[in-house]
Amino acid sequence: MIYGATSAGVTAAISASRHGAKVILLEPSRHLGGMLSGGLSRTDMDRQENLIGGLAKEFFQRVGRHYGQEMGWTFEPHVAQDTLQAMLAEQKIVPVFDQALASITKKDGRIQSLKTRSGQIYSAKVFIDATYEGDLMKAARVSYAIGRESRSLHGESLAGRRDLLRSNHQINYRISPWKDGKLLPHVTAEEDLAPTGTGDGKMQAYCFRLCLTDVPSNRLPVTPPPNYQPADYELLRRCFEVGGDKVDGILGIKRMPNGKSDVNAGAPISLNLPGANQEYPDGSPERRKEIWDEHLNWARGLVYYVQNDSSVPKKVREKYAPWGLCRDEFTETAGWPPQMYIREGRRMQGEYVLTQKDLMKDLRKKDCVGMAGYNIDIREVQWVSLRTFFFPNAADELYMEGYVSQPVEPWDIPYRALLPRAKECRNLLVPVCLSSSAVVFASFRMEPQFMIAGQAAGVAAALANRHKKSVHSVDVTELQKILTSEGQILKEPAKQ
Repeated sequence: MIYGATSAGVTAAISASRHGAKVILLEPSRHLGGMLSGGLSRTDMDRQENLIGGLAKEFFQRVGRHYGQEMGWTFEPHVAQDTLQAMLAEQKIVPVFDQALASITKKDGRIQSLKTRSGQIYSAKVFIDATYEGDLMKAARVSYAIGRESRSLHGESLAGRRDLLRSNHQINYRISPWKDGKLLPHVTAEEDLAPTGTGDGKMQAYCFRLCLTDVPSNRLPVTPPPNYQPADYELLRRCFEVGGDKVDGILGIKRMPNGKSDVNAGAPISLNLPGANQEYPDGSPERRKEIWDEHLNWARGLVYYVQNDSSVPKKVREKYAPWGLCRDEFTETAGWPPQMYIREGRRMQGEYVLTQKDLMKDLRKKDCVGMAGYNIDIREVQWVSLRTFFFPNAADELYMEGYVSQPVEPWDIPYRALLPRAKECRNLLVPVCLSSSAVVFASFRMEPQFMIAGQAAGVAAALANRHKKSVHSVDVTELQKILTSEGQILKEPAKQ
């Protein structure tokens, strides 16, 4: 039983099926593929192309063939979804949509069944939580963490609240965060700012990755969201007021095939909405829906604002005016992505908790089931009001806090990091909400790694089911042999 048809859920389903397991793939929404087919169309594979093997590589090769290329690292969302659907169909796996988790039954440390809000009950011998949020994991009463920890907890130099430093991920315009005697929405007051290096439980920002086009025949105009107010973008207006048309990168437009673009957060005030996501991981369904809608409306309103508002410099408006939604993408949701970019949700605290030393010093693991190598990439966490001194003047100014981008060498993903503590649950695997610190998760959190971990979880689930063992008792040597035979990279390739 796999809960969550993300990229990890799909690879877990395929790999388990290929090894003889009967698979049920449940998805709480109506979307297949998570961010892989939800707008993140420029693959985060920098510095780790040679670590992506197995089913993940097979996916990118299939996408590449669609475009007449060897590897398809950049692709249209519908091509990614069609590819995933084809791979599932080959195993005769039909995802079951609209199956949001309501409750589970658990006995003697094992999940017995899962009940959805629609009233359906699904039973299985082994379960995999492949969601970004870790909802099945939580329902099974597995230990987890949310947000960044202190440096002292795991001895991590990159943990905790960051210093406020000028950089290209900083708001390099002197603007006030106040209006009418109040801080603007989602701005943290200086007195509420945690000391440098301490844990405050906060997370990097979420956003929606948009797929836009400037091809007139495929372009849908961007209309404002319900209750749109230009004043919602006051911080950006103030940046324009100071910096004029030098304020750039608001829509981080990157070209893709067929006149489309993967639009990511390209500036400190962008599609990201720092601070708005903090209640999401543990939020009720109703609260999550509010947060989801706020992020989508922010993205929609931002595009409309930079295309139309008179406070936006003419040069900037003209730059973004040609872009609109794609008629042939996300057709069920009017061109808007059906998946929010949840960069970090819950993180399991399982049999082995990966920390910074596992990415800096102790890179190799005897129970390696895949490799990772992306930067420790923590996007901005919060806007901050900070008293700033320019003698003889002093004023509160807006800063951005939280950004980290630390290169790492290829590191091993240990099987133990997919496992809850045995005393908590013995038939659950967690390939997305990996057992790790926030620092480590910032390197792991890319779709190729989710697929790699998903494949390992699928094979392990099939082995546990076949041998009637707990997931903790799976023969790791057998698991590694199977993964290696299927092209999974378990040993760092020789450097060229």
